[in-house]
Amino acid sequence: QVQLVESGGGVVQTGDSLRLSCEASGRTSSVYVLGWFRQAPGKEREFIAAINRGSSDTYYADSLKGRFTISRDNAKNAVYLQMNSLKPEDTAVYSCALRYFGGDYSNAGEYEYWGQGTQVTVSS
Repeated sequence: QVQLVESGGGVVQTGDSLRLSCEASGRTSSVYVLGWFRQAPGKEREFIAAINRGSSDTYYADSLKGRFTISRDNAKNAVYLQMNSLKPEDTAVYSCALRYFGGDYSNAGEYEYWGQGTQVTVSS
């Protein structure tokens, strides 16, 4: 079993930056992909970014690339999401997820483990 714990959410102002963290524990292997997703009230879950723990290859949603950056710290089994120039429409619950196999990294249904999520609220 794998546990994912997100942290770093909060209430910020428009234009602020925030860094989210996700730490993986349990029966993880050395090769997996961690992704970040978000879901706003009344909207579908949206892919943000993913990173391959082994190769460091990264994958981004085109609409968020440039403002959001994903990175990882293998020693801590952690992945981070740096979010800059935040806007009110970025308000959502942000969740990290883990998968072991390749495929469509933007497809939430292909991830095997999920964290509980952390709330990000951007006020205008």
